[in-house]
Amino acid sequence: MWQNNPPGSLYDYIRVASFSLGPDGRIEQWSERAAELFGIAARHAVGKDPLEVLTPADGHGRPHPSAPFLGEGGLDGREWTGLIPYQRGGRQPGAGGGPGAGDGASATGRTADGQSGLAEIYVMPTQNERGERAALCVAVDVRALRGIETDIAASEAVFGQSPLGFFFFGTDLTLLRVNESFAQAFGRPADWHRGRTPHDFLPRGEAERLTAALRQVLDTGKPVSDIQLVGPVPGHSERRRWSVSLYRLHSGSGRPIGVAALATDVTRRRRAEREAAGVRRNLALLNEAGARIGNSLDLETTARELLDVAVPQFCDLASVDLYQGLLAGDEAPPGLADGSAELRRVAYASAVSGAPLAGGEKPVQVGEVHRYPFHSPCAAALRTAQVQFIPRREGEDGPELGAVVQSTLAVPMVARDTVVGLAQFSRTKGSEPFGERDTALAVELAARAAVCIDNARLYRREHERAVILQRSLLPPGDPEAAGLEIACRYLPANAATEVGGDWFDVIELPGHRTALVVGDVMGRGLRAAVAMGELRTAVRTLAMLDLEPAEVLSALDEIAHGLGRPGGKQSSTRGVRGGVRAADLSEVYLATCVYAVYDPVTRRCTIANAGHLPPVLVQAGRHAELLDVPPGMPLGVGGELFEETVVDLPDGALLALYTDGLVESREHALDEGLEAFQEALTGPARPLEEVCEHVLGALDTHHGEDDIALLMARLRGLPAEHVGDWTLPAEPRSVARARELAREQLPLWGLESLVDTTELLVSELVTNALRYGEGEIRLRLLLDRTLVCEVWDGGLVQPRRRRARDTDEGGRGLQLVGLLSAAWGSRRTPHGKTVWFELALPDGEFPAPDAVEALMSLY
Repeated sequence: MWQNNPPGSLYDYIRVASFSLGPDGRIEQWSERAAELFGIAARHAVGKDPLEVLTPADGHGRPHPSAPFLGEGGLDGREWTGLIPYQRGGRQPGAGGGPGAGDGASATGRTADGQSGLAEIYVMPTQNERGERAALCVAVDVRALRGIETDIAASEAVFGQSPLGFFFFGTDLTLLRVNESFAQAFGRPADWHRGRTPHDFLPRGEAERLTAALRQVLDTGKPVSDIQLVGPVPGHSERRRWSVSLYRLHSGSGRPIGVAALATDVTRRRRAEREAAGVRRNLALLNEAGARIGNSLDLETTARELLDVAVPQFCDLASVDLYQGLLAGDEAPPGLADGSAELRRVAYASAVSGAPLAGGEKPVQVGEVHRYPFHSPCAAALRTAQVQFIPRREGEDGPELGAVVQSTLAVPMVARDTVVGLAQFSRTKGSEPFGERDTALAVELAARAAVCIDNARLYRREHERAVILQRSLLPPGDPEAAGLEIACRYLPANAATEVGGDWFDVIELPGHRTALVVGDVMGRGLRAAVAMGELRTAVRTLAMLDLEPAEVLSALDEIAHGLGRPGGKQSSTRGVRGGVRAADLSEVYLATCVYAVYDPVTRRCTIANAGHLPPVLVQAGRHAELLDVPPGMPLGVGGELFEETVVDLPDGALLALYTDGLVESREHALDEGLEAFQEALTGPARPLEEVCEHVLGALDTHHGEDDIALLMARLRGLPAEHVGDWTLPAEPRSVARARELAREQLPLWGLESLVDTTELLVSELVTNALRYGEGEIRLRLLLDRTLVCEVWDGGLVQPRRRRARDTDEGGRGLQLVGLLSAAWGSRRTPHGKTVWFELALPDGEFPAPDAVEALMSLY
């Protein structure tokens, strides 16, 4: 079928020309391609000898002697082929005659660019209409032909030897040709692909995508790069991934002739990219874990921080179980080694609703204590400290797994070579299965969390022990004392430690007297708390010696001065006035303290101060006032003398002792705080607990700058009918008189059951006063929560208890007092001494001691 089509691509690239020779051997016809090839117009070639037209001349204007005689070979009826050098534009004008001799280039119409070439001439004999011999000549530019051959050879080499997959689609979108690399990438021979469409070697969806891209490139001419195609390869189980780039092919005239494509197998690269992305994701997850896990020293919070990092970035479900025994403070609870010990679930997180983790017959709730069966993977992980992979078995749809969990990693949490618990990470269906890198990441996450959890566990244990120790340094919450109503508050500056350097104490002294103490060690934290505990213990010891308040502070000053030195040794760096050098101040534990002793019988309070804020006194109907007490120097300076102030306090008065944290902060000055404190105390009488709450509410007690201690006492005194006071002469009959007074007084107080014991012990003390004392004797009985008997005399010799031998007739009096009384002792007075004993009041549960049995036990 004849078609009117433009020239093909071969004619666009191969320079082909034709001309014909007449019977006379001269050029008869000259084609346009010949004129283009040789640069000679037809009017200058027709009728000429082809040698004159084509071959270059020598120096004399004659044709080159190597040029063949075309006419002779062509007109004798034989075919002839030969190579003829030519000069574009033909022979140059000049001497030598011949057609066109003497004409310029413009006159001849020949181009004079001087470009030489080599043409291959095909001479084919023909006949004209008269039967005369003629010839048809076809000329091909040899250099162009060699260039095309070279290009074809290079193209074949590139196409065939390239490691990249080349393939060509025709305009009908069928494959025209593929190279071996493409054939190997798609798993079939190269010849198999000829005439195929994308649907023959790609899955349907991928084939439709490639077909649409081919059609787009063919229609628009715009190339498309990096189309990602995925499909199977015959003989391989793994799906492959290719990157395909397309561009349209054109002929020399610009006509589209198809689409060329370049395909690269990027399966490994994609896998490497996924692995690199996984590594980056894991590193980012570890970085996030380092930033988020361990910000708290709370066990549950740390476990939740681990799960917040893991879910959903790493897994879909996760839980943390910790050994119950370790949480309780045990170093090695039973079953720790074999994984059978009790665990408590402390945290659980899920990105999927209604999907509990594996681990038992029923889901384990947060806070629940449980055990894993010995042969379970979780118990094996705890026992071996190795990760256990728990796949979902086919048909397993129990309540512990639901229908969503694909697999689980049971990861032991190991800290300091000790398994502290178990972390479980689970992925649901649809998520990527756990791989080796995931297992390593899970171990790293669990290890980081385990160290933080173990730190939190150790901190909790040590903190609880420290709190127990520190709380023991403070008096009970509701101290009691004779003739006093007590209320107290303690607010540490640091809520984590619960105690600091401030302290208060209520110490019962002989004779129903009470010592009220408030102190403040300079500094904060555990160091100040330890110093406070030592000073508080020293105060209690000194108080038991029944020393005067000033003497207590002087002895306490010596103790505080030696706290900061090895072995508590005193420094010899005191100056003339009892100070210390500035260089030694860093070694001194400085503290302030106020020590007050209240006597409910006399309603008098004796106060000594060591650099502390003065107590506040509130009397009915009057404004609260600061007591005028000499401030003194702080404890620890050493060598200071302290003064005492005696204050008469009426019944109903309120005495408040406090530390500077209550009245001083950065927000207001000390004077302002003292005024506010006095205003808060002034007002109508209220229950003492309400007064405490009102004071703490009215003042700024939440500044967190210093500890706060507040001790308030409402003074009641002992009623006159609860006091029996008699003076006896220093003569033997006073012993009988003392027994008689005790026998008469106790029935008035309803203490008939104590008459015999009291009479016996009073007789012993009065006898000792007569034998070892001086001056007149004073007998006093006091009734409050206990019965106290005091015997006063003017002697300075303190009684000493000793064990009498069986043959001794005496020396058993104080032994008897110790056996029958709840407590006994002696103290110095300004004019002698006082020996006393105390008896518990009968309450029906604990009967009074039997005097007969006590006497018999002495022999």
